[in-house]
Amino acid sequence: MSVVIIGGHERMEAQYKEICKKYKCKAKIFTKMPVNLKDQIGNPDLMILFTSTASHKMVHCAVNESERNKIAITRSHSSSASALKGILEQYS
Repeated sequence: MSVVIIGGHERMEAQYKEICKKYKCKAKIFTKMPVNLKDQIGNPDLMILFTSTASHKMVHCAVNESERNKIAITRSHSSSASALKGILEQYS
């Protein structure tokens, strides 16, 4: 399963990757808005939005891409490790 994480804390990136690895997920993580986010998202199985730490522009871009490519999307206000684990348990 492939996952794209939008938002979150930079210092947690390595931890997010480890958690995804434990759930046998390949993850792309965007904590900051890259210039071409729309092109880098690709076509994952699940998109996770950490809404408290993502900019409105990032969220808007991610939602548009999920609708255009019919990607499952879930939102979480918390960007903690336990929030990510809960989401991955639900979807894997």
